[in-house]
Amino acid sequence: MRQASQKQAQGSGFTRHLSRALREGTLFIVGAISLYLLIALLTYHASDPGWSYSGPTGEVRNTGGVAGAWFADISLYLFGYMAFLFPVLIAYGGWLATRRTLDGSVDWPHLTLRLIGFVITMAAGSSLARLHFENPTLAMPLNAGGVLGDVVGGALVGAFSFFGATIFLLALFLTGVTLATGLSWVGLMEQTGRHTLGFFGWLHERSALLRESLVGRQARRDREITTRKETRKRSKRAPTRIEPIVKKIEPSDRVEREKQVPLFQPEGKTLPPLALLNGPSPTKGGYSAATLEALSRQVELKLRDFGIEVEVEAVHPGPVITRFELTLAAGTKVSRISNLAKDLARALSVISVRIVEVIPGKPVIGLEIPNEHRETVVLSEILNSKTFDKAAGPLTLALGKDISGNPFVAELSKMPHLLVAGTTGSGKSVALNALILSLLYKQSP
Repeated sequence: MRQASQKQAQGSGFTRHLSRALREGTLFIVGAISLYLLIALLTYHASDPGWSYSGPTGEVRNTGGVAGAWFADISLYLFGYMAFLFPVLIAYGGWLATRRTLDGSVDWPHLTLRLIGFVITMAAGSSLARLHFENPTLAMPLNAGGVLGDVVGGALVGAFSFFGATIFLLALFLTGVTLATGLSWVGLMEQTGRHTLGFFGWLHERSALLRESLVGRQARRDREITTRKETRKRSKRAPTRIEPIVKKIEPSDRVEREKQVPLFQPEGKTLPPLALLNGPSPTKGGYSAATLEALSRQVELKLRDFGIEVEVEAVHPGPVITRFELTLAAGTKVSRISNLAKDLARALSVISVRIVEVIPGKPVIGLEIPNEHRETVVLSEILNSKTFDKAAGPLTLALGKDISGNPFVAELSKMPHLLVAGTTGSGKSVALNALILSLLYKQSP
C-alpha cells in the first residue's frame, strides 16, 4: 500500500514537472515565432521573391530570409496593415497556453467565439485601413487594406456610402476586439478617465505645493531684506537697556553689630545669631552684556519669523531667570506670543519660555528664559539684608529674591491668603522652614 502511494506521488511529481517544462518551452517557441514574423513584416521589400512578385529572383533583402519574404508578401497582400496582428495573435495564444494545465480539455465555445472575433477584427480593420490610408507609410504589395479590405470595404461603400461604411466598420472593429480578447471598452474608458483625473489631481497638487514653496521663498527673502534694514536701523540707535545684576546685597546694621557682639540681644530680648546660617556659595556668573544684547536681537528675529514685530526695550538678568521686556507693534495681541511659548523655546534653544502678559506699571510684556547657571538663593542673604531688617511688620517673611536679584520680603498679616504648592522635591518643606525661621529671626518668643 505504501509502495503504491509512493509510486503515485512520484508519477504526480513527474506530471507536474512535465507540464511546467512544456508550458515554458511553448512560451519560448511561440515568442521566437512571433518575433520572427514581426521582423519579417517590418523588413518587407517589393523585389523579394513572393506570391505577388513576378520577375528575376535576386538577393533577398528580408531579414527573415526566403520564408520571411513569402510570409510578408502573402499576409500583407491579403490583409494589409492588419497582417501585423498575426504575430500579436500568436504571442497572445502562447501566453494563454502557459496559463492552462495539460488536462486535455478544450473550451470549444470560448475558442470559437474568440476566432469569430478575430475574423471580424481582421475584416473591419483591413476595410478601415483601405478606406482611410490611401498612401501607406510602409511598403505594401497592394494597398493598406489588402485584398480583404478591397472586397469588404468596397461592398460597404457601395451600399452605405463612405461615411456610413466608416461608422459600421468602426463598430464592427470594436466588437471584434471585445470578442477576441475579452476587452471591455467601457471599462477601459473608465480606467482611462480615472487615471487621467488622478494625473491632473496630482499635477494640481504639485503645482499648489510649488506655488506655496515659491511664495514662502519670496516671503523669506522679503523678511531677510526687512531684517537687514531693521538691523541697519537698530545699529544707528541706542542699544537695549540692560539692568545691572545685583552682585552683593547691602548688609543690615544688625550684621555689623553682631560681628562685634557674638550674641546680640536688642532690648534684652534674645534672638538667634545670624552667624548660625550658612553663607552663599560663589556664583558661576550669568550672561555677559554682549550675550544679552545678542539674545535680544535673536528674540526679535525669531518672533519676526512668526510674523510678530517686537522690540526689546530692556533686559533684567536675575539669579535664576532673565526677563526681556518687549514692546509690541500696534494692534498685536499678547495671546499670539503666549501661544508661541514652546516654539520660541525651541528656536532659542532653551528648556522653556514663560510669557508675562502684564507687568504692573509698564506698557510692555515680559519674556523669561532660564539662565545657563542657576544661582542658589540661601536664607542668610535675605535675613542679613537691610530690606529684611527695615521691615516693620510683626510677621515679616523672607520669600527670596525677585527677578533682578534683590531681596524680597512680605508681611504675612497683610496677605489675604498664602498658597505653597509644587511638585515632589521642588522645595515646599524648605520654603516652610524658611518662613518659620524668618519669624524666629525677626521676633522674640
